[in-house]
Amino acid sequence: AYARSLSGGMKRRLLIGKAMVHRPPILVLDEPSAGVDVQLRQNMWKNIKTLNEQGVTIILTTHLMHEAEEMCNKIAIINKGNLIALDTTQNLLNSIKTKKITFKVNKINSKVLKNLNGIKFSNNFGNEINVSYERKKHKIEEIINIIKNADMEIYDISTDEGNLEDVFIDLTKS
Repeated sequence: AYARSLSGGMKRRLLIGKAMVHRPPILVLDEPSAGVDVQLRQNMWKNIKTLNEQGVTIILTTHLMHEAEEMCNKIAIINKGNLIALDTTQNLLNSIKTKKITFKVNKINSKVLKNLNGIKFSNNFGNEINVSYERKKHKIEEIINIIKNADMEIYDISTDEGNLEDVFIDLTKS
């Protein structure tokens, strides 16, 4: 088939194949998953990871932070043309100061929903309590005990450690 008759996803695949014909040591990918369906994207990322494991350096530009977080071991964040961060993915994720927890409880005790010593409580939906706190200052056991001591039975807990998008927003919010 002629390249112009291929779908957007197949064109991207063809372009990556053409770029790899001469086995370059560095592969630059600019938004490679744009316009690609889910199955093709998963296959493409698997192939790109394999290339990287074989020693090919991959330089990826993307606006999709979850892709960068999953695919990259080192990340540069550029804002308005300026490099504002360059570090390992793990170090950038470790820079997140706030942790969030959602508790599903049997009933809400509004007395607990007062902010205590840097722990912020809120009730946004039904019997859910949202808590945000500085992860280096407080421990989850402390927060669980506050809720238990207020005679609320906990049915479910979900945590949000934060992600690269949170780091990006924090670094670029000026």
